[in-house]
Amino acid sequence: MRLLRGLLLFVLAAVGLTAQEASPKGLKVLTAGHSFHVWMPPLVAEMAKAAGIQGHEQLAISSIGGSKVIQHWDLPAEKNKAKPVLEAGKADLFTMAPTFLPDPGIENFTKLGLEHNPKLRLTLQQNWVPFEDPVIWLSKSKPKSIDRDGVTLAQLRAKHDPYFKMIEDHVKELNARIPGAKIVIVPSGEAVMALRDKVIKGEAPGIRTQNELFTDALGHPGAQIRVLSAYCHYSVIYRRSPVGLPVVSQLTKLPEAEKLNRLLQEIAWKAVAGHPMSGVVQ
Repeated sequence: MRLLRGLLLFVLAAVGLTAQEASPKGLKVLTAGHSFHVWMPPLVAEMAKAAGIQGHEQLAISSIGGSKVIQHWDLPAEKNKAKPVLEAGKADLFTMAPTFLPDPGIENFTKLGLEHNPKLRLTLQQNWVPFEDPVIWLSKSKPKSIDRDGVTLAQLRAKHDPYFKMIEDHVKELNARIPGAKIVIVPSGEAVMALRDKVIKGEAPGIRTQNELFTDALGHPGAQIRVLSAYCHYSVIYRRSPVGLPVVSQLTKLPEAEKLNRLLQEIAWKAVAGHPMSGVVQ
């Protein structure tokens, strides 16, 4: 009897140890970005907590609407939230979201961060194209509304692929030139296109139209895209799948929340694990 009890305790201890090993150490995160990005940190914190990750901490968020990364760099000392954190070497990971490229702010922050913490990890969010079209995005005249429901996946690809290549080329160039730089890409744009493809095919639980995914013509995201992008960030930050995590708070009141949450997790993980520059290997 004692032998059986001893074996049982050994097995339970081993299971507990495995569970602890499966949960990575929480990271201290710094964020700089615009309105397609800065709502992400609280969502990732919620996901990390649900995953049993201890010690996840958001150190600061530098938020400027429609900003390039260089605008965060150029902020005066009394308003600059990012530089002091990097100079103190406090951050484990720095998330950035650019608009137009190339962006000298990415290089500046990368060099500063690595100078004070050579192990600093850096991520760059790949966005979805504002106004559905880079030509409209760059023009002075902007439409007040856009009907996204007639757009096909092929049309989305044609508008997004050049931008995706631009960000990949920029990151490759920086990583090759800056000693110690290993900037990775969070493929939120790819994930958004995959979700829209599901909507087009009628395979997205609780979502009938592509228009439902956005709150305005510019492309500010609704809850579904916010959660999807956050799952992409969680996957890159912790290099693990989000599939199986409970429904996040922003989805709980949406139709078919459980099924939708699972779909968003699967899309995010597929996008991250399949992207050659995400730093994640499936």
